[in-house]
Amino acid sequence: MKKQITTFLTFQDNRAEEAMDFYVDLFDNSRVIDVQRYGKDGPGREGTIVKAIFELNGALFMCSDSFIKHDWNFTPAVSNWVECETEEELKHVFRHLSENGDVKMPLDNYGFSRRFAFVEDRFGVSWQLNLG
Repeated sequence: MKKQITTFLTFQDNRAEEAMDFYVDLFDNSRVIDVQRYGKDGPGREGTIVKAIFELNGALFMCSDSFIKHDWNFTPAVSNWVECETEEELKHVFRHLSENGDVKMPLDNYGFSRRFAFVEDRFGVSWQLNLG
């Protein structure tokens, strides 16, 4: 049996849809596949996401708005690796992901890559950007 492995992003601030739409707009060949929402009877706030499936340039992701407040959130120890084909693409993605985020490693040559950056976006999700 083939098992699909999919990144699942759990948002605790009801920003799952905002983040999903931001990512789908940012990356080429991306789309929202399915969205399930909480109804008026909850348990989450009406209209927020129970589970959404989306694709970022062929990679499947899922997200939700957790109605349970956890003691944890996203960590930079787990990140999304993005191979960019051009310097322009790298700069474009870096600019948008770093806006109101936290740049862990600015765009530079670190020896293991001629152009690389590590950024935590405004939603707390971490991205490693590499010029392939």
